[in-house]
Order: sequence, then C-alpha cells, then structure tokens
Amino acid sequence: MTSDSPKSLIWQRLLAQKGRQYERAAALPWLIPLIYAFGAFFFGFTVPRLAYTLLPGYLSTISVNSAIGIYSATASGMLALTGIVFSLTFLMVQFSASAYSPRLVLWISHDPVVQHATGVFTATFVYALTALAWVDRSGSGRVSLIGITVLAVLLIVSIIMFIGLIQRVSKLQVTRILIFTGNKGREIIENLYPPLDTPISIGSMESLDSPCTQTLFHHGPPRKVQAIDTPALVEIARTSGCVIEMTAAVGDAVLDSTAMLRVYGCSSQLPEEGLRNAIRLGDERTFEQDPRYAMRLLVDIAIKALSPAINDPTTAVQALDEIEDLLIRLGRRRLEIGDFRDVHSKLRLSVIFPTWEDILVLAFDEIRLYGATSIQVMRRMNALLSELLSILPEERRPALDYWQERLQLTIQSTFRDREDVLDASHEDRQGLGSSHRNKRII
Repeated sequence: MTSDSPKSLIWQRLLAQKGRQYERAAALPWLIPLIYAFGAFFFGFTVPRLAYTLLPGYLSTISVNSAIGIYSATASGMLALTGIVFSLTFLMVQFSASAYSPRLVLWISHDPVVQHATGVFTATFVYALTALAWVDRSGSGRVSLIGITVLAVLLIVSIIMFIGLIQRVSKLQVTRILIFTGNKGREIIENLYPPLDTPISIGSMESLDSPCTQTLFHHGPPRKVQAIDTPALVEIARTSGCVIEMTAAVGDAVLDSTAMLRVYGCSSQLPEEGLRNAIRLGDERTFEQDPRYAMRLLVDIAIKALSPAINDPTTAVQALDEIEDLLIRLGRRRLEIGDFRDVHSKLRLSVIFPTWEDILVLAFDEIRLYGATSIQVMRRMNALLSELLSILPEERRPALDYWQERLQLTIQSTFRDREDVLDASHEDRQGLGSSHRNKRII
C-alpha cells in the first residue's frame, strides 16, 4: 500500500473521520452531564404523573413519609457524591499533569467514564428532587411503585459508575500510563504506514517546479494542526489540475499569518473555504495522523522522571521500553509516505512526515542529555540501540550507528571514573538488572 494508492487514500479518509469524531467528543464533556440532567428532569415530572394517571393500581407499600425520606436522602446524597466526582476528576488531572506530562491531561479529562459518571450522579439527584413533588399527589396515602423503581435503578447504576470511576484512578499508575501512550502510538503506526517493502514514490517533486499561484495563511489565535483530509485535498488538486504542498505538518503550531499550504500550477485561485475545511485545527495535538505525538509524550514522561526534583530513572527505563517497541515498528515501515497521487498516478499533494532520522532525534536526544549521569539509563539505551541494530533492516542501521557512537561519547564525557564508564557502557535491558552481555572496551 503506497501513499498514492486508493487503499492509502481510504485509510487517510478513515483517519480524518476518526479525528472529526474525536473533535466532537472533546467538545462534549459539559454536554453529556447536561443531557443526563435534562432527561432526569423530564422523567422526574412525567413518569410519576403518568403512573398515577395511567397505572393507578401500581402503588407500593412504602408510606408517604418513608418515600419523602428516601427521595430527600437520595437527592442530598447524590449532590455530595457529584462533588466527590468533581474532586476526583480534578485530582486525576492535577496528578497526571505534575507527575507525567500536562499534555496527558486532555486524554484523562475526556475519559468517557468520568463524563457519564458525572451525568448519572446528576440525573439521580435531579430525578429524586423532581419526583419528590409527586409523592402522594392524588392523596391516596400511597406511593407510585414505578417512581420508586426508577429511583432504585438510578441508584444501582450510580453505584456501578462510582466503582468504575474508582477503577479509573488505577490508570494513573505509571505502567498503565506508559502502556496507554504506547498503544496510541502503535495504533497510528499500524494505520498510517505501509510495510517497508513498499516502493518509494519516485519523481514526486516534478510538479512543484511550476510557479506558486496561491498560498493559504492561517488567521486567528495560535492553533495546532490536528489532521489533514488528504483525500479531499487530492480531489481539489485533481479537479483544478494543480499540485498542493502542505507547509505545515500535523502537530505543527500555526500562528497568525503562518503559511499552511501552497498551490502550484493553477490557472485560477482555489476557494479557500474548501482548503481550510480539509485542515483540522485545534488547541491541542492529537494522536490521529501524528506519529510523533505518542513518542513525544513518552519522552516527556522519561525526562520529567530524570529531573532533579523527581530523580526516578526507573520510570525513564520503563518509558524506553515503550519507545523501543515503537521504534521497532517504525523501523519496519515505509516512512516516506508524504506524496499523494490521483487515480492517474499524477502527483497532487505533498505532505510533511517525519523521517527515520527525525524520529531517532526525538526518541534519543533529550533522554540522552538529561539521563547522561544515570548509569541505569545509559545501560538501557545501550541495550535498546544494540537490539535495534540486530533486528532492523540494513537501511535503518546507519542512523542507529550514529546514535550508538554518540551515546558512547556522552558516557565518556560524563563519567570520570573508568569503572563508571565501563558500567554505563554495559548493555542491560533492565538498566540495573541481570545483564549477560560483556562490557564494552573503552
């Protein structure tokens, strides 16, 4: 599957649709509890009334005073429980921002379990309060069985949601955060990149020799490029007989008057609305179409763990485990996928994607710098590079050789004692574990 094949365009369309679904979901945290509240308000006024009118025989044996006590206690209890949910959500967001990375706050705060738990608790409170007005409405001295049953169901669901919310706290464990981030990276690698044996598109820049006839600028506050609808841009370019070059990559920040794309070889100006609609902008980077974002988060977690304030090299080693897995998968994929052609194999769109060298810089440079004084981190990085050199194809090895040499230079310039240099040069997948490899001769 090449970047200019119909299958690739289908994948790009699916990724764009998934990105739009995420964008809609990200805008709903406040709307979901609101829907629950309005639904409970509606049912609280209609269900008891219909029960008294249409099913007068379905009455419970609970006394009016007991029913009032049940409804009142439920309403006050759910109000307090909703406050606990908000406090717990705030704690999750604050902890993830301080312990791992502030960029993970977006994904934790938009957890659907948190949103629906807040909605269920709010609905139970609103329903109990509104249904309270219909207790003994007909003066029969008895209470509607249906109203009490609905309240019982809401209480059971609230208990289930509360248990699920408590379980969500366990996601803040470092291992689960790393696995969650790594899974996001593995998903985008699987969907975005074809196998390494896919041929590279040749002669991709021939149409860019034509004069630039149009440039699309961003106007407004700073935003992030979250996704690009490549099939839409390919179709626009095919219809107009031109070539579009994206000058802003997915994940880039675009400021006021930043050029986002250029059009080459077009006899007339393309409608800007269609071009802008094909570029999704947002306040935060997302995983969709951004293979570097998962790697960026893993590196952030690692270097924060290596900061003097935290000093937790073991977390950095765990982050390197996930980084190694992502590098193995990326090293076996064709990364040169930025050229998109129409059905006649003519170049229509050029998009910026990271090269193998760019990915290695992101994966290694900051961890190497901030972890230079940690023997544990240096040993893990040695084992990582050795593993990549042994299993990845030949074309990936020159860049890995460069980083292996650079890591050794870092070790030699950091440690003064020869024994420390020998220890740091050891290959150990656990950092300080049961390595069986021989030490390097320095």
